[in-house]
Amino acid sequence: MKASIIVIGTELTRGIIQDKHGSLISRELTALGVHVSEIVAVPDDGTIKGILGALMRSSDLVIITGGLGPTSDDMTRSVIAEAAGKRLVRDEASWAFLLGRLGDKAYGANARQAMIPEGFTAIPNSNGTAPGFYGYGSGTLLVSLPGPPREMDPMFYDHVLPLIRQKLDLPDAERDEYSSFITAEAKLEELYESVDPELEWGTRFQDYRISLYVSGKTKTERDEAISRLRALVGVHRIESGSSEALDIAIGALRSHGATVSAAESCTGGLISQLLTSRPGSSDFMLGAVTSYAASVKENVLGVKRETVEAYGTVSAECAREMADGVRRLTGSDYAVSVTGVAGPSTDEGKAVGTVYLGFSGRGMKTESVLLEFSSWGRDSIRRKAAVASFLLLAAYINGEDPASAAGSWKHI
Repeated sequence: MKASIIVIGTELTRGIIQDKHGSLISRELTALGVHVSEIVAVPDDGTIKGILGALMRSSDLVIITGGLGPTSDDMTRSVIAEAAGKRLVRDEASWAFLLGRLGDKAYGANARQAMIPEGFTAIPNSNGTAPGFYGYGSGTLLVSLPGPPREMDPMFYDHVLPLIRQKLDLPDAERDEYSSFITAEAKLEELYESVDPELEWGTRFQDYRISLYVSGKTKTERDEAISRLRALVGVHRIESGSSEALDIAIGALRSHGATVSAAESCTGGLISQLLTSRPGSSDFMLGAVTSYAASVKENVLGVKRETVEAYGTVSAECAREMADGVRRLTGSDYAVSVTGVAGPSTDEGKAVGTVYLGFSGRGMKTESVLLEFSSWGRDSIRRKAAVASFLLLAAYINGEDPASAAGSWKHI
C-alpha cells in the first residue's frame, strides 16, 4: 500500500508551529509496512484542491488532517466530496451528537460539521465536535481527521490504524497502553529506548499525560520492560491503561467516601479548576483558596507570620500550614496545598521549578513534599504541579507517605 499525508494549517506553512501529525502518522503506517511517499503541508486557503487530486492518482491511501471546523475556510469535507465525485450529506449520528454537545448552537455554521461525503463512514469525535470520516474516491481510500491533536490522535489510533490493518489483512496487534505523568516526551522516548529498543514504542502527548503504547515480543517481555521503565522514573508515574492523574485522585476520594479542599499559590487555581471539571464533583470537592499574596496566606488560611518570616512563602512549613488552614476553613476530610516558583525569575532565593506540596488529613499527620521541576515555562510548571498534587494526594489518602513516593521520582 502506498500512502500520502496532507496536513492542513496556515500556522504550519508559515512556520508558526511545527507539524507533528505527519511524522506520527508516517511512523505508524511505516510500522505496518505501508510506504509513505509524501507528506504535504498546505495552508487553509483551498490549496488542497489541486494537491488532493494529484495524490489520489499516485496513492492507495490519502490521510488528511485539519480543515473540518465550522468556518468558511474549513473546506476539507467539500474538497474530498468533489474529488470523490460525491455530494455532501448529513450524517445523522454525527448530527445527533452535535445537537447533544452544542444544543441550539449546532444550527447555522456549526451544522456543516455533521456533513460528510455520501457513502463515506463517519469517525466519532469524543474530544470535539467535528467527526472524521473515510471512504473511497477513484479507488483511493480517503481518510479525513480533525487538526487538534487531542482529537486527531485518538481517532487515528482507535479507528484508522485498525481500519488499515483490516485492509491489509494484518492480524490485530497486541498493544499495551499506559499513561505516563510529568516526564517530558523526549526524555520518555530516551528512557524506553534504553530499556528495550526492540519493542515497538509509541507516544501520544496530551495536556496532563503522555499515552504510551507498547507492542512486539511477548506479553511477559513487554511487562518486564515496563517494570524497568517504572523503576527509572519512580512510583505512580506510569499507570496501566488510559487514565488521568485527576481521576486517580478522584477515585481515591470516592473509594474512601471523602471530601477535599485546595489551597493554591503558584498554580493560580488550576488544581481546583480541574477538581471541579468532572460531573458530580460537588460530591467530593468542598472549596478552595487561591492565596497568591502572603497576606492572603496569613489572613485567610492562617499561615503564621513567624513561619513566613523564618522560612518564606515557598517552603515546606508554609505548604503544611496552607493545607491545614484550608481544611479547617472548609471542613473537608483532606486538603492539598501548593506553593512554588513558576518563573520566569527566581523568588525568595529559590530556583524556578521549586514547588512544595502540602497534604492534610483528618486525624493524620500533615505532610509536605519538595519537587524541583525542570522548566519549559510557567504553564509547564503549573501543569506538572497539578498532576503531582493529584498523584501524591491519592497516595496520601491510601495511607502512603507522599514524601517517600516523591523521593523515588526522577526526570521531572
